[in-house]
Amino acid sequence: MTGRGHLTDAIRARSKELLGYEIDQVEYRLMPYIQYVMMNDRRVDAKKVNREDNAILKKWCDAGHIEAGPWNITMSRQFWDIICELLFMGYVAYDAPEMAQEAQA
Repeated sequence: MTGRGHLTDAIRARSKELLGYEIDQVEYRLMPYIQYVMMNDRRVDAKKVNREDNAILKKWCDAGHIEAGPWNITMSRQFWDIICELLFMGYVAYDAPEMAQEAQA
């Protein structure tokens, strides 16, 4: 069993199904912050992201998952659902794999 927030083979596989590629740990760790941003002020704090994070945000923009303007960020419903499922797998059901499998059904 892995710990909370760790990228597992199951999460990598599910990200490949949902996004078309396997995410890495850096991208996975950015997802909770972006989820928080979307539920609150919809603004990315430049002090809380680094170059790697910015590259990931650009990748998400290029894929049409998010739009980042100078004042706020927007997200597609489909991408919201994807990150919620992936975060559920590693942050909520990390110690109960059967729960993560139910979420995929």
